[in-house]
This record gives sequence, structure tokens and C-alpha cells, in this order.
Amino acid sequence: MSKNAPRDEWDNPTQFVLACVSYAVGLGNVWRFPYLCQMHGGGGFLIPYIIMLVLEGVPLFYMELAVGQKMRLGSIGAWSAISPYLGGRIFSTPRHLLFVCSSQLGGSSYFLGEVSLRSLASIVTSMYLCLYYNVINAWSFWYLFHSFQSVLPWAECPVNSNMSGPIEECERATPTQYFFYRSTLNISGSIEENGGIHTGQAVCLLLAWAIVYLFIVKGVKSTGKVVYFTATFPYVVLIIYLIRGVTLHGAANGLMYMVTPKMEQLANPTTWINAATQIFFSLGLGFGSLIAFASYNQYNNNFEKQAVVVSFINSGTSIFASVVTFSIYGFKATFNYESCLERLRLLLMNTFDIAEGAISLENVNQWIADLNRTQPEQLSSLLDRLQTCDLEAELDTAVEGTGLAFIVYSEAIKNMPVSQLWSVLYFIMLLLLGMGSMLGNVIAVLTPINELKFISRNMSTETLNGLVCLFCLLLGLGFTTRSGNYWFTMFNDYGATFSLLFIVLIEVISVCFIYGIRRFEKDVEDMLGHRPNRYWKIMLAGVSPILLIALFLFYMVKYIQGGTPMYQAWDKELGKSVMLEYPPYAQAFIGLLLVSSVSCIPLVALYTYCRKRTPVSGRRERRISTVST
Repeated sequence: MSKNAPRDEWDNPTQFVLACVSYAVGLGNVWRFPYLCQMHGGGGFLIPYIIMLVLEGVPLFYMELAVGQKMRLGSIGAWSAISPYLGGRIFSTPRHLLFVCSSQLGGSSYFLGEVSLRSLASIVTSMYLCLYYNVINAWSFWYLFHSFQSVLPWAECPVNSNMSGPIEECERATPTQYFFYRSTLNISGSIEENGGIHTGQAVCLLLAWAIVYLFIVKGVKSTGKVVYFTATFPYVVLIIYLIRGVTLHGAANGLMYMVTPKMEQLANPTTWINAATQIFFSLGLGFGSLIAFASYNQYNNNFEKQAVVVSFINSGTSIFASVVTFSIYGFKATFNYESCLERLRLLLMNTFDIAEGAISLENVNQWIADLNRTQPEQLSSLLDRLQTCDLEAELDTAVEGTGLAFIVYSEAIKNMPVSQLWSVLYFIMLLLLGMGSMLGNVIAVLTPINELKFISRNMSTETLNGLVCLFCLLLGLGFTTRSGNYWFTMFNDYGATFSLLFIVLIEVISVCFIYGIRRFEKDVEDMLGHRPNRYWKIMLAGVSPILLIALFLFYMVKYIQGGTPMYQAWDKELGKSVMLEYPPYAQAFIGLLLVSSVSCIPLVALYTYCRKRTPVSGRRERRISTVST
């Protein structure tokens, strides 16, 4: 392909960097990385995390930008140019949390029938990722709208229909849990209990897709303008939250917990595996969006410097967000700990003849020890009401995902002064992080469709983008039903990890061993004026593939040894989540998610091989030239 072929381009390199930052810096930085720090030894987790960033994250990010900028095509077109047997590599592009659709198609490069078959499989597999990711944005809208009240609705339990007291389900749980599971989701007791669409959530999902459409209505030109806001404003909110967070009572407890390393965790293989996985998914590798973004660069753009900058901005944001999160963790844990002590103090004062003010929060445990020695029989009658108050245990409670974003944070926010302000700021930040990632999601889906000549000739960009968003909205309504959250969890848990590791492994093998590392070096030299240095070559041809193979084998063993898949179901009678087995049809669907995404690669390779053995008269195929042959 000529390097001067007409194609939309970013207005300047800054737009491209901001688009990559907006895409890569997402919800996982806020709700996944702090959880991993908490689970794997606080500051000690930064050691394997930074090592994996250097060995795996930066080199693979660099490789995808190089492929996109060189080929100036979407993913399917780019990888098919490297080898026609790789056309199915982007047929399956599910993303975990972190969640991005990607399937690109160089439509004009192929016989129309072949394009249709490939693009259909690719887009269908990618669509469901876009639609379920936007459901999180719908939840954020729901919480944002409910933040404009004199009393936050998750701050206290609502009154029952008889006006005689709080609703029992809320009393058994907590107000924040009740608001999320009942008011927000109206969740059923299991995946087998279906129900109608939650009207409020459906409206929020409609709003989320309407905003996505406005962001991408003019294609990359409008997206380039939007990223100035979506990539920068979350940092403004994080800075505001940092200033507020470190001034909260108990914040120092959370920050000390974060920076105090538990070095024994470095000997735990799971720590290193989770560090590598977090780097992998946080940067958005393997989804095709990075290739799509880079394909709109100028041919001689310095992607090497940008790969390093974006990778370290992404990881730096994770660490920055952890400081904010752990300051709020510390506030919440200290608040719960002191509330527990206060309940013990009141219990002792109401039970024993103790002078007012004699018991304080600082000496309540000493009083219990003294009473156990002087009045053991009377104290033993209170055993079922005596709680164990432990600040360390409160800090050890690890929560990730929606539990952190919509329950733990909400519980902390409700106890802050001027809680409505902090709630509004927090959910605006979540929305911008989610919307920024959705730009990458939708561009990745729209690129292959826009590259089909019969589509681009007969339909305007605005109409096509609107139809895709409408289609995703209609499909996404299934996640707003009463059992929709269980299907959301299924897609999130099983739709990406296994297949994406395999896909990126195929990418590395394709570039370094099928296309050839020397040809890749010459292509980089043609774009940048110099060849990749020794670091890039050693990482791409040696270290990164070995790490990917190790991760892939780990997840294979994990899935095989995991037994029957389980999920967390909300039990309203107990007021908490319980573990249930997926029913047979859901297990079959999980198997379909795992197999269908990975199997596309060998199936399309076999299809291409069979077509090559069966000549078709009159068929012409345009090849994309590279610098080296």
C-alpha cells in the first residue's frame, strides 16, 4: 500500500496520544489495580508490576502501533497483509474489564463474499463487548442522577410500605448494597429467574449510547476533539479527590497500608501472574483498537516515543488512583472501626454501672478485659452481642470491580461532609473513564464496516454510526433485565482473558516469526529513520512470547481445574451474595464463549488454505506492499 494513500488522519500527534490515553486509562485503573495492591502486599506489588510493564506491556504496545501505522488499515486488513492465514486473528476480540471490541477489515482488499463472511463473524463477536461495557456507563448515569438529593438514597434504608420501619432486605444488608442490588439492578435471586427490563436502566443505557454517538458521529475527526476532554478531565477529578482524600480522618491508615510492602508476596507465583495480566488488559493489547488508532497516524509519526509515554502514563495513573483509593479505604475502614468501638462502649455503659465518660474509644478493649476478670458471668451474657473490632481486618477486606466502584466508594462518600458534591464528581469521573474507553470500542467496530466500499458509497458516516449504536443499544437491553447482571458477569469473566492471551501470542509469532523480525525492523526504519534497538528485538522475539505462553498455560490449567463455574447471586432473604453453580445452559454458553473466540483463528486459516487450493476465475486480490520482501 502506498504510504500516501488517502485516509483520515489525526490533526496532530497530541490527539493520537490523548486517544490512546483515553482508551487505555479506564475503569480498571481505578477499581482493579488498587484491589491487586491490597491483595498482593501493598507497595510490594509495584515490583512485579513495573517489571512486567517493561518486559511485556511496552514492547507489545509498540508492536501494535507499528503494525497499524505501517499498514494504515484496520486489524483484519493489517494482519491479512502480513499473512492471508491471519484474517481470523481479529474475529474474536472480547475484552475483560477493561473491555474493548476490535475487528477491522480492509474491505477493498478482498473478494466481496470473503469480506462479508469475515466481517460478519468479527463484528458479531466484538459487538457484545461494546454493549456490555456501556452498561457500566448506564449505572454511572443512574448514580449521578440520584446524587442530586438532599440525602443520598444509599445513605439510609427506605421505609417499608407500612411506614413502620426500614425495608427488611435493606436492614439485613446495608443501604449501599440495597441501593445497588435492588434500586439499581432490581436483581433476581439467580440467573434462572428472569424478569422484565428495568425502565430506569434502559433510559440510562439509551443516554449512554446517545452520547457515544455524538462523540463518534463524524468518525476520527470528531473523536479527535472529544479526547481532549475525556483524557484530561478524569485527572482533574482525581487530583481533587486526592486533596480531599488525604485530609479525611483515617486516610493515613489506608496510605500506610498501601506503602507497607509484604515482601513474602513476591514468592507467590499468583502475584506475578496478576501483575502481568493487569498490564496486559490495562493497556488494551490485542483488541485492535490500538491498530485502528495508529492507522490514522502520519506515516513518519514517532510511535516509538508515544508507546513508551502512553504505557507509563497508564501505569502512573494506576498508582496515582491507588493513592486516592487507599486514602478513601483508610477513611472507610477507620470509620467502621470506630463505629464498632462506639457500639461496644454504649453496650458496656448500658449494661454495667460505669460512670459517664469513663469508657472511651481508646480504652474500650481494656475495659472488656477488666470486666472479663472482675465480672465474668455478667460479661459472658453479652458474648453474642460483643463484636470484634479490628482496624487491620477492615483494611484487609479486598473488593474489586463493581463492588468497589458502586458499593465501597458509595459507602465512603455518604460519610463525607457535602457528600452530594463528592458523589457527583466521582460518578462524572467514572463516566468519562468509561466513555473514553468506549471511543476505542466503537471505532474498532466501525473501521471494518467503513472500509467496505459498498457501505461507504451508499451510506453516510453519520447514518452508519447511528445504526451501529442503535443495534448495540437494542442488544444491550438484555443486560437491564432482572437477571441481566448475571449475564454481564459471565461475559466479563469468560469473554476475554483466555482468547486475548492466545490472540496476542499469535500476533507476536506472526510479526517475529512469520513476517520476520528483520522485515519488521526494515519497516520501522522506513517509518522512523532508524531500526528498533536491542531492547525491542529481545523483548518481542524472546521474552514477551515466553511470558504470553506461560500466562496462556496458566489460564488453561485454571479453567480446567476450576470445576463447575460459579457465580455470585444476591439472596434478599440473607441480605448478601451467595455462590451458586451456573445451570447447564449457562455452562454451555460459557464454553461457547471460550471456544468460539479462539477457534476463529484456525478455522479462517483453514478456510483461506482451501480457497487457495480452489482457483476462482476472474478473482483479483490486491496485495499490500511492504518495504522488505
